[in-house]
Amino acid sequence: MKRRFSSEEIALNAVCPYFTMFPLRFPLSVLSRVAESGDVVFDPFCGRGTTNYAARLLRLPSIALDSSRLATATTEAKLVSARVSPDHIVQEARRILGHKRKCDVPRGQFWSMAYKREVLTEICLLRKSLLDDCRSQTRKALRGIVLGALHGPFMKDGTTSYFSNQAPRTFAPKPRYAVAFWRRTGYRAPSVSVLDIITRRAVRYYSARLPTVDHVVRRGDSRHLSALRIVCGERKPRIIVTSPPYYGLRTYVPDQWLRDWFLGGPERVDYSYGVQLSHRSTTAFVKDLQTVWRNVATISHKRARLIFRFGAINDRLLDPADVIKASLEDTPWRLVTISNAGTAYGGRRQADSFDSYRSKPVTELDAWAIRQ
Repeated sequence: MKRRFSSEEIALNAVCPYFTMFPLRFPLSVLSRVAESGDVVFDPFCGRGTTNYAARLLRLPSIALDSSRLATATTEAKLVSARVSPDHIVQEARRILGHKRKCDVPRGQFWSMAYKREVLTEICLLRKSLLDDCRSQTRKALRGIVLGALHGPFMKDGTTSYFSNQAPRTFAPKPRYAVAFWRRTGYRAPSVSVLDIITRRAVRYYSARLPTVDHVVRRGDSRHLSALRIVCGERKPRIIVTSPPYYGLRTYVPDQWLRDWFLGGPERVDYSYGVQLSHRSTTAFVKDLQTVWRNVATISHKRARLIFRFGAINDRLLDPADVIKASLEDTPWRLVTISNAGTAYGGRRQADSFDSYRSKPVTELDAWAIRQ
């Protein structure tokens, strides 16, 4: 099943960046090595859907589950039918923007400095329409494009392919810091055409003719067996490729607050942890992860393989390999091997666009296990 993919075929994987995402080459390498035709691939922490996109490229059916609505929205954007074209997406965006319906537009210092008023108004028109109805394949693709364009950095020449003022690409700017940063640097919200940015991104991400494969994407908590039963139904995944949340990283929700707002969340930062594994202690984290692995084993094929990438933030004094081993104890999974996957930020996957944000590399490990 091993093959090389063109830049056009892999472009869609970048439609919307996601915090602590792993590179496409990881699931592609795993699936190319162990998958057989017809195998069902499952990711119980699907994030931005990289595993499911790799499965699509390899023509394998897949299942995606995540507690984040951003995760499921991004994953759906990557799995839409091959019939969805850039023209379809642009026509849908033009239709929505041409219908000047009443919508709520956030006010305040952050919003006025982050976006030009006319740009924010059009973003809100798209938001309202897509919240009202995002059932079609074209609308799911459009939603993914807008999510990816909501905020990002300027180019060196001052141009941009994002709607916002200068901002980190992966995580959402926090209002207080962002306002102070923009005042200090003199950055101003760009005058951009929302439709033009959507058009360019639609061409970039949806021009390739990709295979249409069976898939299911659902929002749910993988610690609850009922959620896995619902999403998997009668399907029995034989290959599980995933990456649990970094132990100690509790900022998934606030670091994605702007995209979460577009998906129906509040217009302010939500500093709650949201629905995710417990980070109160290593013991609590391991217990939650054990629950997930048991649930996955319950709904999986009797010859299933579990492959996951694991990391932890640097201020946690623990050995990631010990956590991996502990999480698999007293579960139906037998650990086969653990290997070093390098650092989380190899390839500059986090943009240090705000000068005070400097992330330290995090060593990640890959674990392989088989169902006993």
